[in-house]
Amino acid sequence: MPPTRPGEWLDPASGIGTNLDDVLPGTFTMSISTDRYTSPEYAARERETIWKKAWQIVGRVEDVPKPGDWKKYQIVDQSFIVVRGKDQELRGFVNACRHRGNALCITDTGNAKRGFLCQYHLWSYDLDGRLKGMLRENLAGPIDKEQNSLLPVAVNTFAGFIFLNPDPGAPPLREYLGAEVVDLLEPYNIDEFITVMDVSEPIECNWKVVMDAFEEGYHINGIHPQLLQVLHINPRTARYRFLENHSVAVAPFEVAGASAQEQVEGMLALPETFPGTVAVIPRFQELLAPYQDENGKVQFPDDVTPRALLQQATREVLTGMGLDVSALTDDQMVDNQGWVLFPNYFMTVRAGECHVIMAAPHPDGDPNRCIWHVASYMYVPEEFRDAVRAEPIVVDTPGSYKYFEALQQDYEQMPRQQKGLRNDRLDHMSLVKEEVVIAHFHSVVDRYMAQTTSR
Repeated sequence: MPPTRPGEWLDPASGIGTNLDDVLPGTFTMSISTDRYTSPEYAARERETIWKKAWQIVGRVEDVPKPGDWKKYQIVDQSFIVVRGKDQELRGFVNACRHRGNALCITDTGNAKRGFLCQYHLWSYDLDGRLKGMLRENLAGPIDKEQNSLLPVAVNTFAGFIFLNPDPGAPPLREYLGAEVVDLLEPYNIDEFITVMDVSEPIECNWKVVMDAFEEGYHINGIHPQLLQVLHINPRTARYRFLENHSVAVAPFEVAGASAQEQVEGMLALPETFPGTVAVIPRFQELLAPYQDENGKVQFPDDVTPRALLQQATREVLTGMGLDVSALTDDQMVDNQGWVLFPNYFMTVRAGECHVIMAAPHPDGDPNRCIWHVASYMYVPEEFRDAVRAEPIVVDTPGSYKYFEALQQDYEQMPRQQKGLRNDRLDHMSLVKEEVVIAHFHSVVDRYMAQTTSR
């Protein structure tokens, strides 16, 4: 029988998920050349075959709520605008006046309630991109306004995110994502989440170093030892789904072999690393109380586990706050599923919250630098959203912004890897089987890079 809920693909009985034993030798290339991280020529080809061809996330729908609200998106040296029209539709345009190419939008966001005005020669455009006026139009000569509208760019939305594709021949977004991605992510109702963290800054490493870092748990023992209290890192229990361009992996949110007391203590410490658990912990403590003695020591019957109590608490709290989690399994209440949406989007998601890492080439084209963007989204009842909604932060001074513990550890590690990758005699990296998601990701990179470039 097929799963009745999309999240049930994790059940071994479903026969859908893959474990490490299912990944046969030769499935993916486990030797990754280092020139793809350091070569300017390779980076230039990526610009043509990946960044001008793939769907990319611009931001959240909530970023442009009113007619005339716009958001600029920069990828390498290409600049685009996403704007909400008077008809409430989102549209994308090349950020260049059709007269002499002047950039219309210089800041990151704004409102153009009356349309866009080029400050150079005062050509003006409606929110739907149509050229509506020119300076001294009666003397301008034979200018066809229809042929000089802003150049359109494909824009669409999914799960509350705005996607853009620079390619005029781009496939529809949902076709690019694929039916499985849509079916597996829609039950989380991410479109109802709001932004509670939004930080971007330049970092001294290639954009793929960032992606690689979040695509495996092999480094947890070395970089994030504090997570060992609550995250089961036994690679044999992890399950994967590898799609044409994207992938998802998950490991149970528990520690095998740890005592019940140790698991409870780890779960009570969750808010230090996973802020979304703050609202759940009080209910978890209520459910825990009948199994505690006067000293707080726990003893459970065979049919009760700390994991099950945390799942119950999470479902009850989120349902009480108004989030529909009925289509999610108990595992999805607590297990972070790690999604890779090609080319540059990594997301861990569980009921009520998700955390996103995005990395893009630095605008100066240096392959040893990139822009990393970290954001967190949570479900918050309507009456509290304005109080907790985060404004974007752009960090100018490296190291001046302190991330939560695990993220700070990754932030400090990635530039160290880039320094090592720049050594000429190191011509490849050797992946272990636990890094199979990285191998899959680079197989997609290879496929895109094999395309013929065209202008």
